[in-house]
Amino acid sequence: MNKIGYVVASAPAKIIIEIDGLEILEKNKNELQIGKFLKIADGNHNYAVATINNINSAQVSDKDEKLHWRFTLEATPLGALLYNGANTSFTRGTPVLPVPTEPVFIFNKEDIKAVFSKTSSLDFKIGHLAGNSLVPIFIDGNKFFGKHVGVVGSTGAGKSCTVASLLQNAMGISNAKNSHANAQKNSHVIIFDIHAEYAAAFKIADEEKFNLNLLDVDKLKIPYWLMNAEELETIFIETGEQNSHNQISQFKKAVIANKEKYNPKLQKINYDTPAYFSIKEVYNYIKNKNNFTSYEKNSKTYFASIDLKDIEISEENLWHPIAFEASSGNGSNKSLNAKVSKEGGFNGEFDRFVSRLETRLADKRLNFLLDPKKDNDLSFKTDDFEKILQQFIGYIDKSNVTVIDLSGVPFEVLSITISLISRLIFDFAFHYSKICHAQNRTNDIPLMLVCEEAHNYIPQNSSADYNSSKKSIERIAKEGRKYGLSLMVVSQRPSEVSDTIFSQCSNFVTLRLTNKFDQSYIRGLLPDSSSQILELLPVLGQGEAYVVGDATLMPSLVQLPPPNPEPKSATIKTFAEWSKDWKNINFNDVIQRWHKEPESLNDDEL
Repeated sequence: MNKIGYVVASAPAKIIIEIDGLEILEKNKNELQIGKFLKIADGNHNYAVATINNINSAQVSDKDEKLHWRFTLEATPLGALLYNGANTSFTRGTPVLPVPTEPVFIFNKEDIKAVFSKTSSLDFKIGHLAGNSLVPIFIDGNKFFGKHVGVVGSTGAGKSCTVASLLQNAMGISNAKNSHANAQKNSHVIIFDIHAEYAAAFKIADEEKFNLNLLDVDKLKIPYWLMNAEELETIFIETGEQNSHNQISQFKKAVIANKEKYNPKLQKINYDTPAYFSIKEVYNYIKNKNNFTSYEKNSKTYFASIDLKDIEISEENLWHPIAFEASSGNGSNKSLNAKVSKEGGFNGEFDRFVSRLETRLADKRLNFLLDPKKDNDLSFKTDDFEKILQQFIGYIDKSNVTVIDLSGVPFEVLSITISLISRLIFDFAFHYSKICHAQNRTNDIPLMLVCEEAHNYIPQNSSADYNSSKKSIERIAKEGRKYGLSLMVVSQRPSEVSDTIFSQCSNFVTLRLTNKFDQSYIRGLLPDSSSQILELLPVLGQGEAYVVGDATLMPSLVQLPPPNPEPKSATIKTFAEWSKDWKNINFNDVIQRWHKEPESLNDDEL
């Protein structure tokens, strides 16, 4: 063994080592770099394993006043090498910390093999040791994908490629080949793709039998009647208005009544029941209530309509458009004593509410949500729930990966869209798991939800704009693992992502981070033994990542392999392409589309 020095101080989080002179340092320079490993005798025939954090030097004088170099290393203990006859094994933690004067040695090939070799549990190759391409890094695939994962890194650090590489590896895709072409797997990955870049990473040749399930705004079908109370009110009601309590009360009453009308066989229907109702009829109900006038005739009360038809007052009649008198007691109905009804009319109080409903229902960009159609051009009803769900978990006749391209979803409904899909997936996982438990079976449909650019819709702040998506995904973070549903949370600004979600992550893949707030935030999430190594975060190379968590034997600096094919946005040219492909801008086309599909920005985006 190659001895390089001895311990001079020891603590649970830091060991100070003095090197035996300049000659030893020069001889072992390549192995005494930041992040390299050392083994230290612990006095019990075993060795503590530590990683180098700092190298310090100073000139000191001896008794003859001659100057000599003195070198010390600061290292963090990570685990222990245990020797059992001819076998060597690595274990996390340090059963016995080395005391001062214990010798320190360089890691040799046998030591590296003992720490990083593939085992029955460490069976998923994530990459190779940074700085040593000959040392593959294996992690526990079950603990990595079966628990929540955080992937963070600044723009340009390689987040998208890292995510694509991890998922391709899990799906059996390597160099655009599908190793599972003849054996469809039962796991499923669903990706929220904000920038329309992940479809390219999973489009491979037809003969590889990997049929990517790509859902963009034109293919996505998530009917409004699947929304819960909070989501419905977010999209249709302005909570800041003075009479919002009346709006909520009448809207809730109309939704429940209309659900009961169209679902007579369902018991105990409430506001949140995922059952069909007609939003157009609810709109008519609110509009009619807003314009409510009536008249008395033959001891009965009728709606005071312009065409003077005797329409008796009933809730059923409110589902259809009624042309009311503009004001009571005027015009042709004067002799009929038209009046403002006292049986539920709001006499113009809902003008803004009605206008908002009209605007939402007329917005063609929201058709995937407010007017989705089946292949036969009919609307989705309660009995179509299975078809709606199979969009996202259609592993029976589609691929294991569903990419939901959210780039075309209007910002004002982005949170609701993500919330609705997340909740549907969670509810499926919950109920399927309960069925398996009742039948004494194991849940055999593991799911992973990948939240790309998570800070955009599950932020740390408490803005009402993100309440629905934040609540749905936080529930998955807290409860999803029990039902076979895990999260991969991806962000370039981890300090802006919900604390609840990152605190539930058991594994982290941390790429280059340059923002000091983000560095500090990640440092607070990871174990104390990782704090010194995290000083390397601002200078990590492309695709280099610090991997730590339950799935790793010990925290490691890993070089992840590039994905093939790579994720990319098909709508954006590279610098090389647009620098040689000059084209005049056709402002007229842009403006025409702008008028046709106006897009609003909130203050945060501006």
